[in-house]
Amino acid sequence: MTVTKFGIGQPLRRVEDRRLLTGEGNYGDDHAPEGCLHAAVLRSPHAHARLRITDVEAARAMPGVRLVLTAADVANLGAIKCQAPLPNDDGSQNHLAHIPVLAKDVAKHVGDGIAFVVADTLAQARDAVEAIAIAYEVLPAVVGIRGALAGGGSAVWDEARDNVAYDASMGDKAAVDAAFAAAARVVRVEVENQRVVTNYMETRSVVAEYDGATESLTLTIPSQGVHGLRDTLAGVLGVAKEKLRVVTGDVGGGFGTKTFTYREYPLAAEAARRLGRPVKWVSERGEHFVADSQGRDNLSVGEVALDADGRFLAMRFDVVGDLGAYLSQFGPYIPYLGATMLTGVYRTPALHVRVRGVYTNTIPVDAYRGAGRPEAAYLLERLVDRAARETGLGPDEIRRRNFIPASAMPYTTPIGDRTYDTGDFEAHMRRAMEASDWAGFEERRAESRRAGLLRGIGLATYIECTAWGEGEDVSITLDKDGGATVYVGTQSNGQGHATAYAQIAAEQLDLPPERIRMVQGDTARVATGHGTGGSRSIPIGGISVDAASKNLAGKLKDLAADELEAGVGDLEIAEGAVRVAGTDRAVDFATLAALPRATGAMLTGQGDFVPPSATYPNGTHVAEVEVDPETGVASVVRYSVCDDFGTTVNPLLLAGQVHGGVAQGIGQALHERTVYDAEGQLLTASFMDYALPRAADVPFFHFETKNVPSTTNPMGIKGAGEAGSIGSCPAVMNALVDALDRGAGVRDIDMPATPASIFAALRTSRAAAA
Repeated sequence: MTVTKFGIGQPLRRVEDRRLLTGEGNYGDDHAPEGCLHAAVLRSPHAHARLRITDVEAARAMPGVRLVLTAADVANLGAIKCQAPLPNDDGSQNHLAHIPVLAKDVAKHVGDGIAFVVADTLAQARDAVEAIAIAYEVLPAVVGIRGALAGGGSAVWDEARDNVAYDASMGDKAAVDAAFAAAARVVRVEVENQRVVTNYMETRSVVAEYDGATESLTLTIPSQGVHGLRDTLAGVLGVAKEKLRVVTGDVGGGFGTKTFTYREYPLAAEAARRLGRPVKWVSERGEHFVADSQGRDNLSVGEVALDADGRFLAMRFDVVGDLGAYLSQFGPYIPYLGATMLTGVYRTPALHVRVRGVYTNTIPVDAYRGAGRPEAAYLLERLVDRAARETGLGPDEIRRRNFIPASAMPYTTPIGDRTYDTGDFEAHMRRAMEASDWAGFEERRAESRRAGLLRGIGLATYIECTAWGEGEDVSITLDKDGGATVYVGTQSNGQGHATAYAQIAAEQLDLPPERIRMVQGDTARVATGHGTGGSRSIPIGGISVDAASKNLAGKLKDLAADELEAGVGDLEIAEGAVRVAGTDRAVDFATLAALPRATGAMLTGQGDFVPPSATYPNGTHVAEVEVDPETGVASVVRYSVCDDFGTTVNPLLLAGQVHGGVAQGIGQALHERTVYDAEGQLLTASFMDYALPRAADVPFFHFETKNVPSTTNPMGIKGAGEAGSIGSCPAVMNALVDALDRGAGVRDIDMPATPASIFAALRTSRAAAA
């Protein structure tokens, strides 16, 4: 058997990289069918304004213009509906602001779509957009969570005068209040988890093609899953889903944001249907800032009640999430999902969480890498670190006293109806501290002090939920050349699914990875699928690939038994062939595929897996930060991670996922912030104003695992794609607070801790001490 070279657990390099690095990728903008027209969108320059289109005919008459669509022209199209509305505690439902395909009478945020123009060239479409005359009556804008809750008459929607989309809670409030009343100490934090723009390398695009003979549409869209897009678009367009094909090729990053249906998709489809020509729209980077869903944006208060020994008696949280002007596909659910994880890794007897979502005149907010769990981990870990400082316990000691012990697994949390199946939290914290040389920190701090710098160390222990909900149906077919093709409904956005699935299939078929191909992203070729999100692809899709490969292996043995005149029980699969164990009698896969009696069913394995519950990856991040007190510049100088991801399929892919997530967390902690002014204008609408981390801002990482296999799937895998973004923000900020507290007594600072905000905090502290 050669599977040890490239099977599960091996650090195999990505099989897709050669094609991508040699210019053979197939991204959204690469698709340009013959006769393709080009589209541009007219967007509102105001955050809140009544609008009246006073002249559209001049645009329609311009050279090359084929079609101009306004809200009146697309009354036949439905709204893009929120798929995860949340009711209030009493069961009532507040106003649901679904996204219109085009704004009709009122623009609700800067970038709100008003008209869709199709022309022979993109330049002509842009010129026509500029020619559309609109009269605006600017209205007061509601900006920010505090602004939404302030009252005073300003409202995003008349149907929600208080701007509250929902007000829900979980946990035992009476038990929590009683515990707080009896506590030896109460510790409180208020933190902002700022809004971020979900920048990926490849902007969104769509190419819509209409077949008049069959009255069917094909849409090519860089996405995180074609089947969900197809089903949503079918509803908006008012067509049977069988008349709609959605195709996704290579995708240059998704991070949750490419999951959703956006207005340009049904507009391009409608335009193609009316014109009988392909219609293409590609987002510019500036459009991405004002047209794609944004992430995070929570304002939260957390409190913990402790006994005299520093053990947690109860916690209570108040979380408010800014949802923007409209409810994006899963937007309302994201803060609530995060709240279900506020138990963290701690054995806290009682918790209560109030969660509210509010409307503002800003771009809608939805899932961004981690989808609520990074927000929860950040709030909880900042609170735990503050408790350590106020009790005089070390950050490791207060955690150690309050961890859920491994012996308590499976453990059902007091909120969120979550049951952790496995985990040894103290073990990975101990190992992360060893790997980071925690014991040697004071010596490094002294060196920094001699250089005039403040140095701090911080850690964060986290747990998250992944891979819950729907399953995946996978098939794998033996091809005529003796290789195999996996058909799967997940969608790679750069994670390396082709490599991981090949490794899993290789366990059963003993084929080298380059001979195991993957088909994804096409509703015409893959019957079902639930896409990629929630770190579900490997813990669900991978399990289904394993099951399908086992099924195919069994069928191949059945076929080979007659050829080899041997019993199935005497056969084994090795090196792309079926052979009689212990002999050289074998028949290779290509020969089996060519057998006249080998039907398609005989050469196809089927596998499906529906998770009984989520997996719960967990880990510890340790960061060290240096601060220059003369400039306020903070630098992450050391970073160590020890994670529990259950079974590791490919350590190289796993490390890449963690590195990328940590880089995003460092970006949010120290650099990124979406800023609106009082009128709702987006001030950070380009890379001139919105800071992403650069290579110099990211240290070399030490990453290792201390895995405890999951019990919720046969392979013991825990999802890993989002984990780096969950542990990183609190680790970096806890390290920064450690540096500022030791050096200047500063314990309160929010993300992003920019040089200006750090310098201001230090100056305020010095003034108070003077």
